[in-house]
Amino acid sequence: MARTAQPIKLSTVERSSLTTLLRRGTTPARVQTRARVLDLLHRGHHPNEIAATFSLSVQTIFNLKRRYLAEGLDAALIDRPRSGQPCRIDGAARAKITALACSAAPLGHARWTLRLLADRAIELGLCDAISHSTVKEVLKKTLSNRTANGRGASGK
Repeated sequence: MARTAQPIKLSTVERSSLTTLLRRGTTPARVQTRARVLDLLHRGHHPNEIAATFSLSVQTIFNLKRRYLAEGLDAALIDRPRSGQPCRIDGAARAKITALACSAAPLGHARWTLRLLADRAIELGLCDAISHSTVKEVLKKTLSNRTANGRGASGK
């Protein structure tokens, strides 16, 4: 025998919070989608119908519903912080590495290489350890391209 999905019951405060969140439109798309799903679950729509509407899996709908029932509205809408290694290089060190790359190359070299920049960053004490690939990622985040003919990243 197939189970029927039970609708969730949002409180008046939660309903008004969802309405405000959906009307504002400044929240991330993932949060907007989750808010719409919770609203439709409250209105009694079937999870299969909601999943088809939003191109989600039915399991995603059930996971969202379970998280709402167990932890509340905020936990259902917003992701928990993900585990992972924290960033070793802060914004000031990133700026100094970028400034170093824009400075004159060391004696005996025509230009800065990623390995030279990594070695110099360690010598200057900007960080304890950094690889040349990390320097590449730091420089890639900037919009400056000293070899481009045009202005900015678009090349216009």
